[in-house]
Amino acid sequence: MLSARARHRLFHAGFATIAATGADRWLGPAARGRGVILTFHHVRPEEPEPGSYAPNRLLAITPAFLDRTVGALRARGFAIVPLAEVPRRLAEAGPPFAVLTFDDGYRDNLEHAAPVLRRHDAPWTLFVTHDFATGAGRLWWIELERAIGILDRVRLPEVGLDLPVDGAARKSAAFAEAYRRLRAGPEADLRAATLRLCGQAGIAAETIAGELCLTGSELRDLARDEAVTLAAHTLTHPMLAKHDEATARREIVEGRARLAGLLGRVPEHLSYPVGDPGSAGPRDFALAREAGYHTGVTTRPGHLFPVHAAHLHALPRVSVNGCFQTDAALRALLSGVPFLAWNRGRRLNVG
Repeated sequence: MLSARARHRLFHAGFATIAATGADRWLGPAARGRGVILTFHHVRPEEPEPGSYAPNRLLAITPAFLDRTVGALRARGFAIVPLAEVPRRLAEAGPPFAVLTFDDGYRDNLEHAAPVLRRHDAPWTLFVTHDFATGAGRLWWIELERAIGILDRVRLPEVGLDLPVDGAARKSAAFAEAYRRLRAGPEADLRAATLRLCGQAGIAAETIAGELCLTGSELRDLARDEAVTLAAHTLTHPMLAKHDEATARREIVEGRARLAGLLGRVPEHLSYPVGDPGSAGPRDFALAREAGYHTGVTTRPGHLFPVHAAHLHALPRVSVNGCFQTDAALRALLSGVPFLAWNRGRRLNVG
């Protein structure tokens, strides 16, 4: 398995090659679908120093890069539309379209993304996890990052890990290995492990959601903006496919009902937490459809094609990665060319 650093170099080389060869122009017409849904998480001005310990840096872009992304979409003829328009746009021929989506409900989306999008008159969707908005949720990937940042040794006997973590390089490597091993097992074990590490590091894990995420009051204020679609991201942000059907149904159905009570409106769209094939699959897509959501979005990478009109609860998205805030990466992602290889030529991946 490639290390995070090796994958970073591979992606960087791939984006550079696509840009240098002009493959985004000559392969783009075949690779680009009818539209694309972009995924963002954090938007904040501060960028980690190169080589520093910031293992979740892939989840954060700067306001300036968001501005360049929206500008690139418009320059390439994409119409930026609300998520609710996807079914109609898939059913009708027309110019390419793009949907801007932000996962988890971070406060920096309001502080730093919203002003950029307002200047561009661009609609956007914010997927909100109910328990993050009430301050009761657990952002375990942040817990893991912060705990390793403080500790001088990481001991996770349940996954056979015992590593010194002195210095940024060792901390980054330990985070990557701990993340990989914990993600492979039951989610309850993962959450117990990161909570224990926080205790060892003197971190109050229960305060992180309130620190980073928008409150119910802030979300209700945001809901008054007609350009914003507030949508659901489950009750507690679990990897649904790792849980039994009753738990998954509760997360999808009760999460919607409780978020509706918090926001004062019923969410019509759902984002599956983590969203890869190991975190959301056909059972969860069916549960979202039965619950009455109009669409469900994954993190399976790809553009949207007419065939997706029959699979509105398993829509792919394209992640805008904080490690690749370059024009070359944007050109490649918006062309659809990287997904020809990633998806082995398939336009549909819903299994």
